[in-house]
Amino acid sequence: MGIGDLADGLIDSIERTGRDASAWFEPTLRVGVTGLSGAGKTVFITALVASLMSRGRMRLLSAEAEGRILGAMLRPQPDRQVPRFSYEAHLADLTGAPPVWPQSTRQVSQLRLSLRYRPAGFFAGLTGPSTLHLDIIDYPGEWLLDLPLIDQNYETWARAALLLAESPARREAAHGWQAALATADATAPHDEPMAEALARAWSGYLAAGRAAGLSGLTPGRFLMPGDLAGSPALTFAPLPKPSNPERGSLYAEMDARYEAYKRVVVKPFFRDHFARLDRQVVLVDALDALAKGPRALGDLTATMAETLACFRHGQSSWLDRLLGGHRIDRILFAASKADHLHHEQHPRLTALVEAMLAEAANRAAFGGAQVRGVALAAIRATVEQEITRQGQRLAMVRGPRLPDRKQAAVFPGELPADIAATLATAATALPGQAPADWPDANYASVKFAPPCWGGDPIDPGSDGPPHIRLDAALEFLIGDKLE
Repeated sequence: MGIGDLADGLIDSIERTGRDASAWFEPTLRVGVTGLSGAGKTVFITALVASLMSRGRMRLLSAEAEGRILGAMLRPQPDRQVPRFSYEAHLADLTGAPPVWPQSTRQVSQLRLSLRYRPAGFFAGLTGPSTLHLDIIDYPGEWLLDLPLIDQNYETWARAALLLAESPARREAAHGWQAALATADATAPHDEPMAEALARAWSGYLAAGRAAGLSGLTPGRFLMPGDLAGSPALTFAPLPKPSNPERGSLYAEMDARYEAYKRVVVKPFFRDHFARLDRQVVLVDALDALAKGPRALGDLTATMAETLACFRHGQSSWLDRLLGGHRIDRILFAASKADHLHHEQHPRLTALVEAMLAEAANRAAFGGAQVRGVALAAIRATVEQEITRQGQRLAMVRGPRLPDRKQAAVFPGELPADIAATLATAATALPGQAPADWPDANYASVKFAPPCWGGDPIDPGSDGPPHIRLDAALEFLIGDKLE
C-alpha cells in the first residue's frame, strides 16, 4: 500500500468520523424506497421531495399543519460514490408542456433533503430550530429479490430455480430455456460459448416471466445488468448437479460464477445500502398483478413474503448506532396508483396489500418494527365523477389518457370483497384458470398521463403536486422525527 492509499484512507476515516459526530446534533434518517419495475418508485421520490419543498398539500403532515417546518433544501449527499437521484430532470418531465412520466431508474441512487423545523412541545421553548437530514435511497426491487441468495449455495439455488421453471405457471415462459438446457452437459469441460448461450436463455426466461406478470425472478441483476452486462459474474445459469462434478467442468464453472455474483453484486449491495437503512417504503403495484390474473397475483404475494424476510426489523439501540448497525423500525407498504380507482375502493386496495404481505408484516411487528399499509398515488392523474346510467350509480375516474391527453372516463369496477378467498385462488390457480368471478380489470383499460398541476415546484408558497395520501405516508415515515 502506497502513501497515497494511506492518505486516502485517512481522509475517508476523518470524513466518516465527522459525519458520525455531526449525526448527534443534526440527525440523519435513511429511508429506502423500493418496488418491482413499474411500481412507481421514481414518481414517488420525485413527488415526495417536491411536496416537502412546496407543502401546500401536506395537511396530514403534523409538523406542517402546526406551522413548524421552516424550510426544506436539497443538500449534497454524503455517499459520494453513489449516483445522485436525478430529481431536477424527473421534475422537469412532470412539469413540462406537456408533462410526461419520467423514465424509471435502473440502479441505486441517493438524494439528501434537509428539513429545518421547530421542535414541538416542551423542548420548543428550550432549543432553537433543528435540522433533520433525510437521505432517500432508491433501489430496484429486482435487486431486493437477490438477498435470499446470500444464504444459498449454487446447488440449493439451482435446484429450486429449475423446479420453479418447470412448474405449470412458468412452463410457457421457460420454453426457450428448457430447449437450451437440453443441449447442455454439466459434466463436460467448461465451454464459454455454451455458458453464454445458457445465460442468454436464462435471461430470456426471466424477461418472459416478467412480461407475463411473474415476480420471483432471480438473479435480479440479469434483468438490469447495467455495467456488469457480459461479465462472467452475470454469465451463468442453473444446472442439475452431477453425481461427481469435477474441477473445470461446466457445472463447476457455473458454481464459481454464482459465488462471484454473490460476492461482487449481492453482498456489496446489502452491506453498502440495504443494511444501513432506518426506514423502508415498499411500493406494490397490486392492481397490475390483479389485472394479469391469479398466477401473477399469487407469484407477487409469494415473492414479496420471501424477500421481505431479509429485512432487519426493530428499534436500533445506541450501541447499534455507535457501531454502525441499523435496524428498520418502520415499514410502509404502499399500494401505488390508487388514483386509477374511485376512493370508495381504496379500503379494499389497502386490505389487499396488507393481506398479501401479512406474514412479513407480522414478522416485522414481532421484531419491534411499526408496519402500515396505505393506498396512495404519489401524483394524482385523475379526478372522480359519478353518473347515473339506467338508474344505477357509477363511480368513475376521469383524466388525460396516453398518448393524446384526451379526457377519458373509466368505470374502474370493484375490487374483491373477500380478500382471503381471492388470495387462496391466486395461490393455487394454473395458467388460464381464472375463475368466472375474478374481478374485471376495468381500471387497467386506460393509461393516464400526468396532470398539469402548474405552480413553481420549488416555491414553498405553491401547492405542490396533487396526490392521494402522500402526506399521510410522510407522517408515518418521518413525523416522529419532526417532534
